Amino acid sequence: MFKYSKIAAGLAAACLAFSLSAQAKVTVFAAASMTDSLKQVAEDYKKVNPKEEVVFSFASSSTLAKQIEEGAPADLFISASTKWMKYLSEKGLTVKETEKLLVGNELVLISQKDSKLQNVDIAKGEWIKQLKDAYLSVGDPAHVPAGQYAEEALTKLNLWDQVKDKLARAKDVRAALALVERGEAPLGIVYATDAKVSKEVKAIGVFPQDSYKPADYPVAILKDHNNAETQAFLKYLQSPEAKKVFADYGFSVK
Repeated sequence: MFKYSKIAAGLAAACLAFSLSAQAKVTVFAAASMTDSLKQVAEDYKKVNPKEEVVFSFASSSTLAKQIEEGAPADLFISASTKWMKYLSEKGLTVKETEKLLVGNELVLISQKDSKLQNVDIAKGEWIKQLKDAYLSVGDPAHVPAGQYAEEALTKLNLWDQVKDKLARAKDVRAALALVERGEAPLGIVYATDAKVSKEVKAIGVFPQDSYKPADYPVAILKDHNNAETQAFLKYLQSPEAKKVFADYGFSVK
């Protein structure tokens, strides 16, 4: 009986190993602002490719780029800034011919959904008075793309000096969103797509598009990961089906 138990255990282990080997996995490092849309895209992809598994690591683009530079096992990188894709590309860490612009976004000012503020003219700067002794929630401009776009826009609009000492600097744009959702900051600057997925905040103003560089999201396969599975998912990301999902979440599709 013991002998047969060992044989059965061995067969079960072999079957598990075969099952795992048959399940191809693609690891995607992506900007935090793409969390909801990419999870939806992956669910749809799984329906037509049941043997394909897509796993994500979401964070600030700069954080992810540094992790990739240090050897993190990512197959695909989607950045919220061309700056960080260029950073990896110049270090020879991307497959250059796969670098493409995937989607675009825009910057908005948010408040809690029950706020009386709405249709704010951001350029006039009157909204800054609402901060009083509170803080403006943003992705840390030192390394978060959304925060860097915010600093650029506020500087162009001659408002930066009024808010630079009143910033709640979050680790990424979703953390900046969360501070306003929880009421820990009365106002915040996030992407339009972040405001759209939240049930706790509303967009009360849109930053002029000429006040900051285009918020483009490039994608690329990473060095030594240019395999059939990664190529297939990259191709799906550019499909009409995926583009519809991105558009539904508020991104502009390229």
